[in-house]
Amino acid sequence: MSTLERLKQTASDMIDKASVDLNNLSQAIWKNPELNFQEYNAHKVLTDFLERHGFNVERNYHLDTAFRATYGNEDGLNVCVICEYDALPEIGHACGHNLIAECGAGAGLGIKAAMEAAGKPVGKLTVLGTPAEEGGGGKIELIEAGAFKDIDIAMMAHPVNRVNMHYFPALARVTMTVDFIGKAAHAAYAPWEGINALDAAVLFYQNMSVMRQQLTPSWRTHGVISNGGAKPNIIPEKSQVLYNLRTPTLQELNVLKEKAAACAEGAAKSTGCKVECTFDTLYKDIISNKSLTKLFRANGENLGLKYPSEEEISKMSSASTDMGNVTYEVPGIHPMYGLATDSVNHSQGFTEATGAAEAQEPTLINANALAYTALDVLFGGQDVMNQIKQDFETDMKNMKMYE
Repeated sequence: MSTLERLKQTASDMIDKASVDLNNLSQAIWKNPELNFQEYNAHKVLTDFLERHGFNVERNYHLDTAFRATYGNEDGLNVCVICEYDALPEIGHACGHNLIAECGAGAGLGIKAAMEAAGKPVGKLTVLGTPAEEGGGGKIELIEAGAFKDIDIAMMAHPVNRVNMHYFPALARVTMTVDFIGKAAHAAYAPWEGINALDAAVLFYQNMSVMRQQLTPSWRTHGVISNGGAKPNIIPEKSQVLYNLRTPTLQELNVLKEKAAACAEGAAKSTGCKVECTFDTLYKDIISNKSLTKLFRANGENLGLKYPSEEEISKMSSASTDMGNVTYEVPGIHPMYGLATDSVNHSQGFTEATGAAEAQEPTLINANALAYTALDVLFGGQDVMNQIKQDFETDMKNMKMYE
């Protein structure tokens, strides 16, 4: 058995030893779902857990519910494992962020144990707690605060129904807010005096729905009318529509934004309203680092996991995550792992699956796979990190070509 193989076994032994505590951590988060930027219980549970296991913990790291837990020294590479822990309104942990937190914490314990067993300084381990993935863009705020400046690679793993994916082709996504301004009037006494902002909102929604027939199949648009007026007998003076726009790449997203803005302008012009369009909380597509992905897949397969072909993955439906923004800053991966459920993410059935005992085995297997991948980078020699950096530089150069 090679030195690296022994260190990986040490990591596995630690994760196995801590399995009950890791399950308890996950359950404490699952039973107390908290919305984005309000994850105070999860923040405490995770930081207390990591501090008990010997990490240097910085609570409220740039954000009230973010944290940084570190081990090691400033010399050498800094490998980062990311935890998420926010929930969804009404349906709790329907995206499994309690398991993401457990997986990240478990991987961190394994990596730390291996670093200790190595008996020599090899760099730094960071377990980073990132709030508000579900629409709040917590990682974006952490990027802007400089949280990733000293990190060399970043990794996390995310549960999904049934299938394992060694990489995740996440869509770029932006939130579009459209405000229509009309003129109020009595809807019965003098409706001709009004300018109906709700009519504009409805027409915009219809314009988007009609346009969708001609969009590329991989593009997504979905929205709600968040403000349609106050009372039926008042011509609505203001209305608001919220949309998410998603495409496989940032370049395509810029095209879709122009099309959506034209839909809003047309609705405003036909009703006599004024319109204001704003785009914010940009989630970039994930640039999965090729070398890191290859390492993770090999480790997952050695642990008994099976992965679809790249062609099969490219045909699967996708979503968006602020982890995409991280992969534009540092080399990163965001694999997906399957739970034993047919319920899809963001459903009540998936909430139940993320709290079930059956979720533990795949979560801990992927904690091992993340730990192994980090150890490959830390102990695999300079050539490993050189290739990871080269892949990252090539990817970023390709991105700039299409800006």
